[in-house]
Amino acid sequence: MLAPQAWICRATPPAAASAQAASAGPLAGMTFAAKDNIDAAGMPTTAGCPAFAYTPPASAFVVQKLLDAGASLLGKTNLDQFACGLNGTRSPFGAVPNAFNPAYVSGGSSSGSAYVVATGQTDFSLGTDTAGSGRVPAGLNNIVGLKPSRGLISARGVVPAAQSVDCVSIFARTVATAVQVLENAMAHDTLDPYSRQLALASEPFAPAFRFGVPATLEFYGDRAAKAAFSEAVARLQSLGGTPVATDFAPLAQVAALLYESALVAERYTAIRSFFDAHEAEVVEPVRSIIAAGRKYSAADLYEVQTELKRLGQQADAMWGAIDVLVVPTAPTHYTIAQMQRDPVVLNRRLGAYTNFVNLLDYAALSVPSAVRADGLPFGITLIAPCGSDWQLADLGQRYHHATCLTQGATGLPLPAMRAIAGLRKPATVRVAVVGAHLSGMPLNTQLTERGAVLAGPAETAPDYRLFALPGTTPPKPGLLRVGAGQGASIALEIWEMPLSAYGSFVALIPEPLGIGTLALRDGSTVQGFVCEPEALHGALDISHLGGWRAYIASLKTAAA
Repeated sequence: MLAPQAWICRATPPAAASAQAASAGPLAGMTFAAKDNIDAAGMPTTAGCPAFAYTPPASAFVVQKLLDAGASLLGKTNLDQFACGLNGTRSPFGAVPNAFNPAYVSGGSSSGSAYVVATGQTDFSLGTDTAGSGRVPAGLNNIVGLKPSRGLISARGVVPAAQSVDCVSIFARTVATAVQVLENAMAHDTLDPYSRQLALASEPFAPAFRFGVPATLEFYGDRAAKAAFSEAVARLQSLGGTPVATDFAPLAQVAALLYESALVAERYTAIRSFFDAHEAEVVEPVRSIIAAGRKYSAADLYEVQTELKRLGQQADAMWGAIDVLVVPTAPTHYTIAQMQRDPVVLNRRLGAYTNFVNLLDYAALSVPSAVRADGLPFGITLIAPCGSDWQLADLGQRYHHATCLTQGATGLPLPAMRAIAGLRKPATVRVAVVGAHLSGMPLNTQLTERGAVLAGPAETAPDYRLFALPGTTPPKPGLLRVGAGQGASIALEIWEMPLSAYGSFVALIPEPLGIGTLALRDGSTVQGFVCEPEALHGALDISHLGGWRAYIASLKTAAA
């Protein structure tokens, strides 16, 4: 057993496609590492097994894309052997430690790739993700793990783990960097049988989004992780989200199929000829897991594929009630010693919230959420249907910056957020409200249910008078423009509403109220509530109070 290390092979000098690309490409000046089951020309590919090693004449499709974009490859990183594991201890090159506490696991199988990013040795890195290997190490090391929609990045030149569900993944310290890499890595590759052309959603999630939270959550006794996830739910609510309890049972059943059914035969198929000839060269428990794939028949596989489709139908029903599913990236942390004593059960626990994602063709993004009181990181994963990659990135970036965490284990602050280029901002309309639609007032939900967000307070030009309308439920005011020098400035709020929801909002407005153009104190105009003059005869003029909140407060004071 060699000394523990994150690197298996270093490039000397760093590999770049050409001097022109390195100096002028969109990734110019950035460095990266590749998990050592991904080919890089002239460097051995070991997949964590020295007996398997070969030196490819050409780089993997994705590596070449990144080199052509100007990035420099610094080398190949350690992994759980044959990408079989989620903990980072299943390698003859040694266990990769956690970037925050070396007694703990780094997460795997992309352990080395996560470690070199978390510690600032590279700007980004490539991993692979079959059961969560691009997410678990991210969550355990306070970095971003972007697991794209299947087939978005070509896997040609990657040693397969389970080829039909494998994904090349991206580690970075910020969502913006991960997105920049994805923009340059993704491409349809006709020589990869699982590559596909995907139309990615170009509209962000609504400002008032719904996020699913498993109705039952398991943290295996880890109170710090449980508390951190509760904080994550509250933070998502502060960003405009509404939690929705979601049945996790079908997802858990799918996750179990990955290693406990005929699906494991695909892992045996991936390295069949080598494994049959060199089984003794494969470390435990990887050897036993892969060997189990021999016992299944074609009939067994068809049977489990049908079961997977059935469970997928059940699981997909949740998307009618939610926009995104939110789970802990990993439910707990384990020390290297604990993992080595119980390598199968504890590894399975680390994948409790990841194993189902690729089998159900979902996209996922792991983002840092907290550093616990014990100094260990905690991350959450945002999951949505195939093609939601840019939407997840937008929400994930907003969430990550709301945590105010530093980058990985470097202590560096997060840089400014960057717009997700693949998303177009939906058309909005500014709406001014003066009464029962103000934040905290009875009708404010008519705004928030339509995804409207508060832009801020404002005042009308001093040309308006405000009246308390008699006999309205809930109580409402009427705003009337009376002319320059004859009125007062009235307090209001301006809300940004998606244009697509504006019509349904206006349809709710009862007479004598309507929408018109209001003049503001700063000289600008905005759409807002106005009232028919005839309805104001006999109504109480409350203009001297300056706004509806002050009037409501005066009523409470009088009642007291």
